[in-house]
Formats: sequence, C-alpha cells, structure tokens
Amino acid sequence: MNRLEAITAIRAKLDSGGFSIGSWIQIPHPSIAEIMGQAGYDWVAVDMEHGAISVHQLPDLFRALELGGTLPMVRLAQGHIKDCKQALDAGAGGVIVPMIENAAQLEAVRDAVRWPPAGKRGVAFSRANLFGKHFDSYIEEAQQPLLVAMIEHLNAVKNLDDILHVVGLDAILIGPYDLSASMGLIAQFDHPDFVNVMTDIKNKADNIAMPCGLHVVNPDGDELRNKIDGGYRFIAYSIDSVFLNELVVNPCP
Repeated sequence: MNRLEAITAIRAKLDSGGFSIGSWIQIPHPSIAEIMGQAGYDWVAVDMEHGAISVHQLPDLFRALELGGTLPMVRLAQGHIKDCKQALDAGAGGVIVPMIENAAQLEAVRDAVRWPPAGKRGVAFSRANLFGKHFDSYIEEAQQPLLVAMIEHLNAVKNLDDILHVVGLDAILIGPYDLSASMGLIAQFDHPDFVNVMTDIKNKADNIAMPCGLHVVNPDGDELRNKIDGGYRFIAYSIDSVFLNELVVNPCP
C-alpha cells in the first residue's frame, strides 16, 4: 500500500466533515493483523500502551495490515521521543498519543514524529523507507504523519482550547475510562458530571471543526451507528481481543 495516499485519504474524509473508522490490536500476531487489515478499516492502531507488543514486532504487524490496504498506526506507550522515532521508523502512518494534558506536550510529540523541516525527528534509512530504497519519496510522508491526541484527564479538559489549536493535530480521541478515573468516577459513564464533561469536549471540538472521536469497545453495530449519527468522526471500533472474547462460548453447562 501507499501510506501517504492512505494518510491523505483519511485527512480528506475528516476535512470534508466525514468520519473515519479504525480498530485496535493488542495481540502481537501477524495473522490477526492480516485479518484486521482485510476487514475494511481505514486504519488499525497497534496498542503499545496496554497491549503486549514490542518494537521489534511492529514491522511484521504493519506488513500484515498493509496487505489489506489498511493504514498502520500506533497508540504510543508515552509520547517520548524514542517511542515516536521507533514507531514511525518501523512504518507507522501516524500516532495516537495517550494522556495529552496540555498543548506543549502535544507540540513536542508532533515535532518528534516529523522529519525536518516540519519537525525534529532523526532522519535515517529505516523500514519506513525500505532502508533507503524509497528515501526520496518518504520525505513527504515524514513531514505529515497522522497525529491524534487522546483526551483522558481533567487536566486536558482544562487546557482543551489550547490543545485543539495545536498546528498539525488531525483529531482527538476521548479515553473514557481514564477520563472518568481522573474524576473519581471510574467507568461511571452515566454519571451527570461525566456526561457533562464529554459534552463539553465534543462541543469545543465541533466549534472549530476538529474531528472528535472515541472508542466503541464492544462490537455493537448499532452503537457504532449511534456514535456516527451523534457527530463523532474518528472512531475506533472494538479490539482484536474483544472480538475473540465475544465469540468464546463455554461448552459446559
């Protein structure tokens, strides 16, 4: 696949007011990635924050996703320079950054995933440019990988206006579990205070046409449609592990 074309197509959907649907991988097996890559998603995020996945496994997972024309992304463990460099050099087309709490933090990540002049990431031969064979054509992609910030703490909500105006941000993704935990309301998604915060985040994003998304964890097509109809535009649909759990049936009475 051509990653730059996939990145451009996703941006075009979002810029036109449309939505983009992806999914999530936590199990580091290329066969699972190949199945997910053939499922019709725009992108699939390899989870390096909570999944049991190492850097050396990324190339095989990415190759499997790319076979189906699906853009490989990474949900970083943290936004450290090393995390960014290794994910992008392995061939990620973008990053989802957890626990963004202020604009300066997001700007540092943005610079860490981009080659100069757009950023500060080290320039080198890597799997992303087929170890130099496609170096020249990769230069353009390396200026503009997808950048998605996770909003999952009250501190982020307090600083949301500044975060939303960071140049280069493509979308935000609300992390409801951590967000509710930061409010002392772990997984109490129906609590009025939590509902109000969710509404405030989305309204602020909508006011400046910043795509706002979330993770529909359980594979429920009706819930996915409800979120799309509700105006969410960058949506992760379930997880490989959850798909498997949904199919497990205990044969014993």
